Amino acid sequence: MSRLAQTHGLTDVQREILSTVRDFVDKEIIPVATELEHRDEYPQDIVDGLKELGLFGLMIPEEYGGLGESLLTYALCVEEIARGWMSVSGIINTHFIVAYMLKQHGTREQKEHFLPRMAAGDVRGAFSMSEPALGSDVSAISSKAVRDGDEYVLNGQKMWLTNGGTSSLVAVLVRSDEGHPEGTAPHKSMTTFLVEKEPGFGEVRPGLTIPGKIDKMGYKGVDTTELIMDGLRVPADRVLGGVTGRGFYQMMDGVEVGRVNVAARGCGVAQRAFELGVRYAQQRHTFGKQIAQHQAIQFKLAEMATKVEAAHAMMVNAARKKDSGERNDLEAGMAKYLASEYCKEVVEDAFRIHGGYGFSKEYEIERLYREAPMLLIGEGTAEIQKMIIGRRLLEEYRFQG
Repeated sequence: MSRLAQTHGLTDVQREILSTVRDFVDKEIIPVATELEHRDEYPQDIVDGLKELGLFGLMIPEEYGGLGESLLTYALCVEEIARGWMSVSGIINTHFIVAYMLKQHGTREQKEHFLPRMAAGDVRGAFSMSEPALGSDVSAISSKAVRDGDEYVLNGQKMWLTNGGTSSLVAVLVRSDEGHPEGTAPHKSMTTFLVEKEPGFGEVRPGLTIPGKIDKMGYKGVDTTELIMDGLRVPADRVLGGVTGRGFYQMMDGVEVGRVNVAARGCGVAQRAFELGVRYAQQRHTFGKQIAQHQAIQFKLAEMATKVEAAHAMMVNAARKKDSGERNDLEAGMAKYLASEYCKEVVEDAFRIHGGYGFSKEYEIERLYREAPMLLIGEGTAEIQKMIIGRRLLEEYRFQG
């Protein structure tokens, strides 16, 4: 085994793409990631490099100028990128969720209008479900759209938009009671709107404001923002799919892709933590020998490597299930839950191996230690994943008494 987390059954094209991405990560991301992260600086040069590689069009069909690759290929690329710097993987994740939703649910006009420019990286995507007063309870969304002729008027406040400032297209989930009588289940009266805007902060179009970046413990560099709609007018032809009331299902389909992505990010961060830990264990000496020669450290390395392998295998399985066209909410939930929890544990073990030096900002593990917690809550907390997993298991193992 040359290294952890190998994936069997890949095509020559997939292997070539992954090799190219890994070289880019080693040469262009890892050497500058910690410095940029400490400055909370957007990695424009790195993003430009990803654009040149064609990664913004990785999963977009060839007919729209993309590479037409699978979710598995995308997830493995995300794993490599997160190994370099998790924030960079976040920049492309929300872009691809929006592209995927357009590909699966958009009208022909919407696909033709947006996907070629998204594939080229000229239009960057963000998506928005959460609000300040709710977390995982999507049914409690209060932002609302009201029909006014050939337009809808949107009002409300959204929260936790990755790429909120740098994006030029946001998929926004709001309530839309038009055509849905009182008493309709909340998830059947939600609509996804495709909102175009100028990149930047402040009022980015009439009725739409993106306040400044939210200051975070980790996951820096990438911009995370709020979104405030105050009389925002959106043409009716920017309802995703052209029909209201389908937004919840469209978003959940996209979130399944997002959960595979978060699992891949967890795998990538865990791999990097293991690499840092096993390297430091062979450099640091105590009691006359490398600390790697102490049994206690070997036990830690063994546990870390096993967790990296297990998380990777589950992430690959979830991606392949989605690619097959089958329902994968169980597999995606399991992969996201396991990979994020294992990532936290592997990073902490690498931190412990570094001893006091792990607490210093001069060492890369300090950055990983602050980044890993985001994966525990992104795309649904562990508790939400357990609810999804439990309900699906009861469907599959229903007792016929």
